[in-house]
Amino acid sequence: MQALSPTTTGVAFLARPGRPAVVARTLAELAGPTRGLVELPVRLMWNAERTFDLGDPDQLLWMYENVLRETTRSEDLRVLINGRVLRRVWRLLNLPRGVRQAWESRHRGLRAA
Repeated sequence: MQALSPTTTGVAFLARPGRPAVVARTLAELAGPTRGLVELPVRLMWNAERTFDLGDPDQLLWMYENVLRETTRSEDLRVLINGRVLRRVWRLLNLPRGVRQAWESRHRGLRAA
């Protein structure tokens, strides 16, 4: 899977100062889990409590927010985020403006989700 960054899209969308938002080329390639427990690597979540129960809506949102905001690797998106779930919860996610703009710029369907 290849991901888009500001340098390939020509638009600078930042997850935070100095960190470009990483965006998947297609939502279909996001094949992350839809249930069960998921433990994020330390590079995505520095807290000792890095395990999320995807059956708990609040934990699912918190995990997705962390992955979308913190990742610098397209592989993280592919293995941790599920495209169908992302579409379903998109409006509920609390994301930095740059992350939301980057994803909605590439995946216009998320704007209407």
